[in-house]
Formats: sequence, structure tokens, C-alpha cells
Amino acid sequence: MSAVSIRRFLRGRQPFPRSVLVLTAISFTVAVGFGVMLPVLPVFARDFGVGPFAASAVVSAFAFARLLTAPVIGPLLARIGERPVLVAGLLIVAVSSAAAALAMDYTQFLIFRSLGGIGSAMFTVAGMTLLLATVQAEQRGRAASLYQGGFLLGGMGGPAIGGALATISLTAPFYFYAVVLVAAAVIGAVMLRSSGQGRNDDSVEVRPFGDVLRDTRFQAAAMAGLGQGWTSFGVRSALVPLMVVEVLHGEPSWTAVAFTVSSIAQAIALGPAGRFVDTVGRKPAMIAGGLVGAAAMAGVSLSPNIWVLTAALSVYGVAAAFLSAAPAAAVGDAAGARSGTPVAVFSMVTDLGAIVGPLVAGWIAEHGSYPLAFGVGVGIMLLGAVLALRMPGGRPSRSAS
Repeated sequence: MSAVSIRRFLRGRQPFPRSVLVLTAISFTVAVGFGVMLPVLPVFARDFGVGPFAASAVVSAFAFARLLTAPVIGPLLARIGERPVLVAGLLIVAVSSAAAALAMDYTQFLIFRSLGGIGSAMFTVAGMTLLLATVQAEQRGRAASLYQGGFLLGGMGGPAIGGALATISLTAPFYFYAVVLVAAAVIGAVMLRSSGQGRNDDSVEVRPFGDVLRDTRFQAAAMAGLGQGWTSFGVRSALVPLMVVEVLHGEPSWTAVAFTVSSIAQAIALGPAGRFVDTVGRKPAMIAGGLVGAAAMAGVSLSPNIWVLTAALSVYGVAAAFLSAAPAAAVGDAAGARSGTPVAVFSMVTDLGAIVGPLVAGWIAEHGSYPLAFGVGVGIMLLGAVLALRMPGGRPSRSAS
């Protein structure tokens, strides 16, 4: 397939506005920087003389700060617009990253990482809100896929760069992250329009949030987001490495190989998934994604060897591609173009799953079994598919923008 054919496949009849491509470039840049940090965060924290729990708390503090900050992002977007919030969020994370490298003790390091979570919530919610606001309804699935693809591809390359930088110094990844975030902030400030400029929805009134909460599309999307946060960002990352070593008696490097293959499968599926969401509909995409994803994670928990585990994770990666595009598009359909607060709540639910999921699953695995620990996430994904059955069917129309 030629490059022109791929662009047509992703875009459909109407070309994307520039903001989609700019936001995708920003998401890629941010993900590269975040991936660079992953190999060194616990090691850097351990240099302060703390134990494994305190070292892991650095990661949780970042996510917890995101969760607490999200409720105020919606009103902030309504007051000053998406672009200023996005740029400010990127700069906050950049400053906090550089400050973390200069921390004199563990407490300072924890505080600076937590401040980074605040900035992360700002640019994440602002970016998705702007993305949904600047595309037509029939483009939202493909736009969300492209945006999530930036995060995915950046996240795949980041850890390798971080590992190389860590050989120079443990602080080098922190400064690298700060620099790439400043670059992303400059891109956003220069190439993104201010809130409300050039949109097709200036005459559309903001839908009351209470109405959005009662919308079956938002309810199904929120449950799918909880399942994704719980399973993909939480349980999968926490339990699969332990399964490989303790159950399958394999080398830790096998986990990296399995995750890489799964990420490649997800990246390949993002384009077709986005087009399916826009041409066939959000409802079938969320039902299929939930059912296939649940079955794949059940297969992961019962895998007898690394080959079956990798195959099951790859199938889950394909399902995750649909669950990356469809729920985001459904939130945009339910909330309309001005969707700051609904996007913030959707982000909160996903973060909640990512924070609580590993803790609950870890406790169940310790006192029960790995299949039972994975089973909770499987149940949430199945519930998301059931809620999607209540959604209106059909293809999105331009009038839904």
C-alpha cells in the first residue's frame, strides 16, 4: 500500500485539520520522553536509600496527582482555552523533571514527580479535548487512533533511549525529558490555534454535564476506559512480568519481547480500527473490542508458555486499538465539540483503573491465583461490552459535530 493510499485510508473523504497532526506530533514527543524516564525512575529513587515500596510510590504519586488534578481541568479549559492549558502543562512537567534531577532527598524527589502529574493531567485533557473539538464526528475514530498511535510509537522507542542515556548518568534522562517537553510546548504554542478559533461549532451550546453522564455512549465509554486503565495500563504491566518469571520460569527479557510484539500488533491495528469506528460505528467497535480483549486477557492468565502468552498479548493489542479509538470518539459524540469536563472525567476513570488495578490484582494474586487476579479486569471489560449494547447504533454523521 502506498503512502498516499495509507493517508486516504486514515483520513477518509475529509482531510484532518492541522491541529490533529500537530497534536499527534506532540503526543509522540511526550511519549518518547516519558518512555526515557521509565528505566531510571525506581533506580534513581533507590539512590536515596529507600526500599522498593517507596521507590514504586514515585510512579504512583505521578498518577495520583493526575487523578486529583483532572476535575479542575474542565473549568480551566472553559475559561482560558485548550492551547494555553496544554502548553502550561507541558512546561510544568518539563520544570518538574529538571527539578527532580536536582532533588537533594527522597521527599523533594517525590514532590517534584507529583507536580509533574499535575502538568500531565493538564496537557492530556487539553490535548484530547482540542482533538475532539476540531474534527468532524465522522473523523473522530481515525483522529483518536492517530493521536494514540503517537503515544504508542513514542512509548516503544523511549525506553531504549532512556537505557542508553542512563549509561551516561542517571540524571541524563530527566534533562532529556525536560528538553523534549519544552520542544513540544513550543510546537503547541506556535502551531495550534487558540480555543474557539476556526472551529465549526462556535454556535453550538455546551451540553450540560448531567445530560452527558446520563448518555449511554458516555457510560459505555467510561466503563471501557476503566477497563483499559485497569487491564492495559495497570494489571498487564504489573502481573505479566511476574508471571513470566514465577509461573513460566522464563527470563525477564522475555517480557520485553512479548510486550514489544503486542505493541507492534496494536500499532498495526490502529489505522483499521479508527476507520472501522468511523465507518461501521462506535457500538460494534466497543462490543468487539471488549469481548476480544476480555478473551485475550483470560488467555494471558492461562498461558502455558511464553509463545501462547505472546500470542494472547498480541490479540489483546488488536482489541486495545479498538478500545483506544471508539471510547474517545463516543465521548466526543456524547459531549459535543466543547467536551472539556467529560474528557477530564473520562481521563480520571482511566487513571483510577491504572492506580487501583495493580494493587487489587497484586493482592488477589498473592492470596489467590493469577487467573483470578486477571479475572477482575476481564469482568470489567465484559461489563463495558454489555453497556455498549445500550448505545445507539449506526455511523456518526456530520450533524453530530
